[in-house]
Amino acid sequence: MTNHALITGAGTGIGLAIASRMAADGRNLILVGRDGARLDETARRLRTEHGVEVRTVPLDLSRPDAPAELAARTADIEVDVLINNAGVAHVGTVAGIDPGRIRETVEVNATALAETTARFLPAMLARGRGAVINIASTAAYTPAPWNAAYAASKAFVLSFTRALAIETEGTGVRVVAVSPGAVETPMNPGHFRGKRRPEQVAGTVMAALRGRTASAVVDGRLYAAQVFVFGRLLPTRTAARMIGRFFARAAALQR
Repeated sequence: MTNHALITGAGTGIGLAIASRMAADGRNLILVGRDGARLDETARRLRTEHGVEVRTVPLDLSRPDAPAELAARTADIEVDVLINNAGVAHVGTVAGIDPGRIRETVEVNATALAETTARFLPAMLARGRGAVINIASTAAYTPAPWNAAYAASKAFVLSFTRALAIETEGTGVRVVAVSPGAVETPMNPGHFRGKRRPEQVAGTVMAALRGRTASAVVDGRLYAAQVFVFGRLLPTRTAARMIGRFFARAAALQR
């Protein structure tokens, strides 16, 4: 068995950037995502450029049985790094969004992340080494009207990860939540001051893997300052209203 890093949501954006950085470091990979063709294309490129082993697992993590299937399909591989990056968001009011999309948001962002972690963590603990990096969000720190389910699901990720970091102290397994703010991705195009690139977030993830961060870190100084102001200085209702105005505008642009 060879050591691999398993990355969910690896087809585009942050997940792809993380995969590229890890492959450049000589790490073997398991790439998980919905688009099998995109994953296979990425795998071929990373094998050619870096000479690493790359396995692809096309899988929809919104399915209740997906984490169990993922564990079964990788049972022959030693996964010593788990990057739970897959995530979805549907901007709009709770009353105005298809209820199925709200369920999908919670299933992918919270439920699948927690169960996938629970399925791969015991082997890491038994070996006395490994890492779990959960991609949360700056939205985890403050309620977000017009993006309520997403923010709530990421708050779960942040709380879950912080608790798990304490449970695994002294075991040799590192557990960190990385919270990006706005990131330039194919699903989130456009530019405004402060938006980060996936490669920058990947750099924060790599630093977390090297043990250079606490159990929860915000990507980028601007967003770290934002989290401090909105999450600690302002009253929760005031912060939520301000953030809600941002997402209300985003929802209006999607109409």
